[in-house]
Amino acid sequence: MEEHHEEYTLKRRRKKKLRVGRTLFTLVIFLLFIISTYTVIQYNSGRSIAKGNAIEPGSFQGDGIHPNHPAVENYLLLGVDDDGSGQSRTDTMMVLSWNKSVGTMRVVSFMRDIYAEIPGYQSYKLNTAYYFDGVQKTKDTISGMFGVPIHHYAIVDFDNFESIVDIAFPKGVEITVQKEMSQYIGVTLTPGTKKLNGKELLGYARFRADAEGDFGRVARQQEVISALKKEAMQPRTLLKMPKLAGALSNFVETDLTAKDEISRVLSVLLTKGVDIETMTIPQEGTYSFNSYSHAGSVIELDIEKNKAALSAFLDMPLD
Repeated sequence: MEEHHEEYTLKRRRKKKLRVGRTLFTLVIFLLFIISTYTVIQYNSGRSIAKGNAIEPGSFQGDGIHPNHPAVENYLLLGVDDDGSGQSRTDTMMVLSWNKSVGTMRVVSFMRDIYAEIPGYQSYKLNTAYYFDGVQKTKDTISGMFGVPIHHYAIVDFDNFESIVDIAFPKGVEITVQKEMSQYIGVTLTPGTKKLNGKELLGYARFRADAEGDFGRVARQQEVISALKKEAMQPRTLLKMPKLAGALSNFVETDLTAKDEISRVLSVLLTKGVDIETMTIPQEGTYSFNSYSHAGSVIELDIEKNKAALSAFLDMPLD
């Protein structure tokens, strides 16, 4: 009789554990369903409010993932002034290298006045590559000079950048302005730590009317990237990320599909502590200034020294 009671008790415990397990499994599935549905709804909401300037980047063929670095994806990030002709030059050229396995992002800024070997054309300033033949020519020029593989791209018109910032961060993005800035940027910025809206943040990133010139501007662009990342990781902003991704799908031209964009947003949300490191090409002591009748004032590089520095920064061989 006692053995029968113990057997009955064991069976009840097993059934109870099974019920608890099924309940937890159902809750997890339901939670994932809610998260997925929320993400898609917010993504579509973002798409519906985004009416940006059209960008025509042309065709694009990215490189394959490096077999020895399967977790690394490199993105060519371009900022353009759309003059309506379809032949805009790129004011901002960066490569973002994302190592998903270790949670790091490395951003390399390329000066627009670099004297570049543009495939199929006479050497010109690097920012002219996009003018000649869109995103593919820019990709081929940077990859050809430095050997860095580029897998994807994203292009934003500067007018759209203002809207993106205002949608994502309606209270502004915190920046410490070191000096008064106003010339050629459409706004007046005074020294001090303050919250900048989209137009002000763009002006801050584009200012170069001082002794630092483009070098100072590139440093500020990198500062803006870090400030945007910091603001994006705030709890109040995280819930807006799917909506922002939807807005970006209309504001930003990219080779990624909507599914890819959502996936990458969720990946960033799950790797909240991702670090951003920055570098600038050319490196100090590896360049000189020159002038050509067809290209104007340019920066001439020691390619091998800059390539070696880039390889060390990205922690991967460059072919």
